[in-house]
Amino acid sequence: METLFAALTGEFLGTPVYFWVAFVTIVIALLVFDLGILHKDEREIGAAESLKLYGFYVTIAMAFGGWVWWQRGAEAGLEFYTAYLIEQSLAMDNMFVIATIFGFLAIPRLYQHRVLFWGILGVVFLRAILIGLGAALVYQFSWILFIFGAFLVFTGFRMFKHQDEKPDIESNFAFKFLRKHFRITDKLHGHDFTVRQPDPKSGKLVVWLTPLAVALIMVEVVDLIFAVDSVPAVFAVTQDTFIVYTSNIFAILGLRALYFALAAAMNRFRYLQTSLAIILVLVGIKIFLVPLGYHIDTLLSLIVTLSILGGGVIFSLWKTRNEPDISAADEPETGQLKP
Repeated sequence: METLFAALTGEFLGTPVYFWVAFVTIVIALLVFDLGILHKDEREIGAAESLKLYGFYVTIAMAFGGWVWWQRGAEAGLEFYTAYLIEQSLAMDNMFVIATIFGFLAIPRLYQHRVLFWGILGVVFLRAILIGLGAALVYQFSWILFIFGAFLVFTGFRMFKHQDEKPDIESNFAFKFLRKHFRITDKLHGHDFTVRQPDPKSGKLVVWLTPLAVALIMVEVVDLIFAVDSVPAVFAVTQDTFIVYTSNIFAILGLRALYFALAAAMNRFRYLQTSLAIILVLVGIKIFLVPLGYHIDTLLSLIVTLSILGGGVIFSLWKTRNEPDISAADEPETGQLKP
């Protein structure tokens, strides 16, 4: 018992082990609850259910942040909430790209939750690697924050300049790589990611990827690309690995739940990308100032980020109030991979 207590009260990456154990336990419980209870039978998820599930995930994240605040102080709590909000803000653009992927690959809404759920598992591991690498670089080379800051400012201006451009999935390097190096079926095979079919040349039974597997891989690749923006942005708030990682995972869990509500009316968020570009530029400036000894108050960062994001959402909904909702991933009739 004493050995177990000593292990739990010891530190991992500067944070007591029991904090990590609590976080991992919560995430596993949420995933089991999601797949094992809420969605054990595959079905379409409507916008109303999506919003309710998102509210549930936000409540869990807020409660976790409150626990961090209580255990580690107000500064740590504010850092968690600010990092959580920044990650949610920047990852919203990711949701729009995912919807485009589903539409391009003709993935019915019936199976989209399956892709998003298993994609979460990849996010958990890939973000851990990326954040660990980023934390190590910041610890060893503090000047790298200048590069992070400049990169975010550049990305923000680029996002603002190209905000009206739609993702070109067919020209995406990951999609072209998969088409060239893997056998991919033309049509879906239920909810399966792989199937065994005869090889056209040898006639032997071999493993083929289905469009569902292609969608899963591309969702993971897209998340990794977007993480290159969002992870450095969170380092502008804090270099505490525990807060950076937990805020990232909670934010992504919530947004994956919100996906179906966003995808149902993608055209209503026309000006959201403008607010995201502004947030990126401001966060880039903030992280650029850190090595120079200038620290912008965390509460001020939280208020500014929330105001810009909320302003973008409200302005978008107001400007498009007379437009019908248009989904970016309407369910196709054939379920066939586009050539």
